[in-house]
Amino acid sequence: MFFDDYRQHKNATVRPSLLWEYELADFNWDEMRNIVIQRVIERGRLDDFYAVINLYGIEKFKDTIKDIPVMNKKDIAFVCIVFGLKIEQLKCYTQKQLHQQHWIS
Repeated sequence: MFFDDYRQHKNATVRPSLLWEYELADFNWDEMRNIVIQRVIERGRLDDFYAVINLYGIEKFKDTIKDIPVMNKKDIAFVCIVFGLKIEQLKCYTQKQLHQQHWIS
């Protein structure tokens, strides 16, 4: 996997600009995990990825990706390739499929 060396980047931090609307001094990183990971996927740099993978662990990071309700096609392709996920595992994909079936029937 691309981020197998994340443990070597313990000093990486998430850029505050990714979470610009939040007061990070009292930010609850666990409660806001979905938002943090989605922002990193959408706009993050390499150090941002290392920081959140170190913060949450690789499995929790991947599980959170699966639970993100909305992602664009580029980000879906990226997470599937880089993290070895199948598109069918992603909530954003399955919701879209259900939505399309609803309009067709």
